[in-house]
Amino acid sequence: MAFHEVRFPDDISRGARGGPERRTRIVELASGDEERNSPWADSRRRYDAAYGIRRADDLAVVVAFFEARYGRLYGFRWKDWSDYKSCLPSASPSATDQIIGEGDGNTTQFQLVKVYASGAQSYSRRIVKPVDGTVLIALDGIAQGSGWSVDPATGVVSFAAAPGNGVIVTAGFEFDVPVRFDTDRLDVTLDIERMGSIASIPLVEIRR
Repeated sequence: MAFHEVRFPDDISRGARGGPERRTRIVELASGDEERNSPWADSRRRYDAAYGIRRADDLAVVVAFFEARYGRLYGFRWKDWSDYKSCLPSASPSATDQIIGEGDGNTTQFQLVKVYASGAQSYSRRIVKPVDGTVLIALDGIAQGSGWSVDPATGVVSFAAAPGNGVIVTAGFEFDVPVRFDTDRLDVTLDIERMGSIASIPLVEIRR
């Protein structure tokens, strides 16, 4: 996948709009009942970065970023300010935030995940773009300062020695969303006072 490990400017993404979407197919039966199913196992996030543009200089930054990504060709990192931590927005990540696996004495690699739970239901989201330097790891609740590494391009945690059988592996982290522009054209407006805007800058999450 064509991807640039660079993040969209934070000061512009802070004012953006967007979030997760699902795809649900609903069939209404002759009885008035309905059947619902989804072809998507995972959600997909969409954003519009245009709401974060406040100055003419922001326009130049976005246009340069768009040109360097060749429009929709190359993906990039995006900070979703509403959801970028393994914990609640008001808290700081800790090594016990998320369970990412259980040791069996042989497995040395574990994928970072974030679980969204409500009532008895939950959804486990793969985290593939952790922010370098923010990942914390614990084994059975004990923080591990060494003996492991994480690939910031995939979110895979690798241990030098496999965690023992039944050992709970947990992690805390900040993360970005892999996205791409969902357009090959930017409609830029610059008025007489040099105040500018772009009608829409759609972004869509890249799922692997």
